[in-house]
Amino acid sequence: MIKALKKQVWQWLNALKLGGSVQLYLESELKNNGWFRSYHTKRSVDAAGNPLPWCTYPFIAFIQPRLKNHFDVFEYGSGNSTRWYAAQVQSVQAVEHDEEWVKEVARQLPANAEVTYRALGEKYVSAVQISGKKYQIIVVDGRKRVDCMRFSVDFLTSDGVLILDNSERESYAEVKGFMRALGFRWIDFYGMAPIVSHLTCTTIFYRDTNCLDI
Repeated sequence: MIKALKKQVWQWLNALKLGGSVQLYLESELKNNGWFRSYHTKRSVDAAGNPLPWCTYPFIAFIQPRLKNHFDVFEYGSGNSTRWYAAQVQSVQAVEHDEEWVKEVARQLPANAEVTYRALGEKYVSAVQISGKKYQIIVVDGRKRVDCMRFSVDFLTSDGVLILDNSERESYAEVKGFMRALGFRWIDFYGMAPIVSHLTCTTIFYRDTNCLDI
């Protein structure tokens, strides 16, 4: 009886073209990754509510097991990604152009992470040099991304990698050309990301010897 009722319900849902949506909500990788929770809360989180980078799910799955606890990370842009990286690496330094957002993010950061305010312009782009160190990972996910990519290359360790989010955008098309000229290759990770439903891309730029063992 119950089996027949379930079958009838699914037939009704499919007739209304709602079956696929309901199935995704009940059991799917979108549910397992926490996409529905992120969509409803408008926060980049996993299924348990833990912070995630606002990058594509294929990128997150690829990089997470390759992160090491001695890595230093720099981020243009900050938020749940800063907390996520900080839980897995030695240190995270981030820069933001929005003072109010800096205050919001700073309240949630652990001791090994810091976010700094810099107004948009040269000081924002050059913020990667403040600490005087070089980084295994530099994430470009804020403003002035092309300028930040160009400037920050010199602040990578010899095995460092650069990460550009939303790399499918036409306004960032020139990045691959100048990164190739500098000896970098790349991997594009297309897919969905937390909160949003459209296709986007996160790209890792790396050299032959790199800290992610690519």
